[in-house]
Amino acid sequence: MNKFATLSTGARLEYAESGPGGGTPIVFLHGATDSWRSFERVLPLLPPSVHAFAVSQRGHGESTRPQTGYRLTDLSDDLDAFLDVVGAERAVVVGHSWGASVAQRFAVDHQDRVCALVLVGAFANVYHEPSLTDFFNSVLTGLADPIDRTFVRAWQLGTLAHPMPADHLESVISETLKVPARVWKAAFAGFLETPDFSARLRDVRVPTLMLWGDRDVFSNREAQDRLLDLIPGARLAVYERSGHALHWEDPLRFTRDLMTFLSERLTTGEPTPHEHCVVAAV
Repeated sequence: MNKFATLSTGARLEYAESGPGGGTPIVFLHGATDSWRSFERVLPLLPPSVHAFAVSQRGHGESTRPQTGYRLTDLSDDLDAFLDVVGAERAVVVGHSWGASVAQRFAVDHQDRVCALVLVGAFANVYHEPSLTDFFNSVLTGLADPIDRTFVRAWQLGTLAHPMPADHLESVISETLKVPARVWKAAFAGFLETPDFSARLRDVRVPTLMLWGDRDVFSNREAQDRLLDLIPGARLAVYERSGHALHWEDPLRFTRDLMTFLSERLTTGEPTPHEHCVVAAV
């Protein structure tokens, strides 16, 4: 059953929760126009050592849809407040696409609350990416409610390099249809209005894993190499013949790679383990 967290930032976020209260906290952040259901097939695969939270960020799913507050700093502040509500001092933060940018911002703003960072289909310096500006100007400025299901289906299929289960695809499409046109515009404008903070990623000193599909049509290899250069000690795992939403295409491998990384890095003293960050070996 879904839960809701009322935050000090004023947002009320929908989230799904799994695992025991004493497990390692992991927060999953979806991409733009998705919801917590982006990780619906991942949650059941997680081991009992994990206490997972999959959040629908503001404007998405059944979370509140304020008129403003869609810059990365706003979403980072939401995550900070969410951890307060669920009683997690620190957490592993896993972000996909837009959620990976939120995760980067959170690691810069609140590094003391991050155990480890996992960036999936991530962008680097997306705030000045010409293709994003072109998409905003050519597609989003004319987007109006009700948004056509055919448009949404094509949008989500564009994240895939090979098929995913039809029932989960339909669930994802239905969640995207909940997002009004003004939130589409606000979320992408939030990218464009965010000053470039990528240089500050050099100060991020938490274990970082990057996962990227080599058929990703949204986030390119250049972005992954840029992030590898910026974030000290970051690792990259490339999923061959996979697209932007690689956790939809292969949730089993995604979960295995996530947990192997965490069990290695959060039990070796890199950095010194925190009592709420230790992960049992898998």
